[in-house]
Amino acid sequence: MSTPMQTGLFTYFDGAVELEGYLALPDSLNAARQDLTTSRLPVVLVAHAWAGQDDFARARAHMLAELGYIGFAIDVYGKGFRGDSPEANSALMTPWMNDRAALRTRLLAAIDAARAFELADPERLGAIGFCFGGLCALDLARANAAGLRAAIAFHGLFTPPNLGEQQSIKSKVLALHGYDDPMAKPDALTAFENELTAANADWQVVAYGATSHAFTNPHAHDHANGMFYREIIANRAYGAMRALLAEAL
Repeated sequence: MSTPMQTGLFTYFDGAVELEGYLALPDSLNAARQDLTTSRLPVVLVAHAWAGQDDFARARAHMLAELGYIGFAIDVYGKGFRGDSPEANSALMTPWMNDRAALRTRLLAAIDAARAFELADPERLGAIGFCFGGLCALDLARANAAGLRAAIAFHGLFTPPNLGEQQSIKSKVLALHGYDDPMAKPDALTAFENELTAANADWQVVAYGATSHAFTNPHAHDHANGMFYREIIANRAYGAMRALLAEAL
């Protein structure tokens, strides 16, 4: 059954666990409502960083809506679970990093929700993600999530899920990476490229020099720990995102 849509927060579920997603809808939506058979819209999921779904993720959903997609900021941690410090953020993220099978199930629940949206085209989905969310977008590609055509990681983590034999990856994959990122060093990048090559993926990596972790986040100013914003690199990365989504969706 389709889920009626309006911009704002809404509830979806992973089993009995309540999750709080956020939708941003394009201006074309009302016109599309007049013809559900020919005007269904692609959905692009936004996977949040380690603090949980926040203003940044919701703003990215609106960015996608301005491009004509349904923007869907997903919720990995569950309704009401958000971090407000590095320690709290780490405590929320670490269990999911340690149980990638559970993470995959949680992410696929978001795919199911997206495919059920009113006016959504269930066969034209994309996923973008930031930091931990970049790993989530890549894990959706690794899972060959239904309808997924593009997965884009911004300063993502590359650790493979190790959930058995990796099948050929069907979606296009793009990693937008700060070459100096201390959380994904060059050896991890090379291993990731080799992983995708072995999986027959259509993949791209754009590595930005003199750029570290969290380069899209205007509030990142921790140079000592390799986390800082670079507006010019963020703009280049968003341009690469737009190009791949236009190609894939």
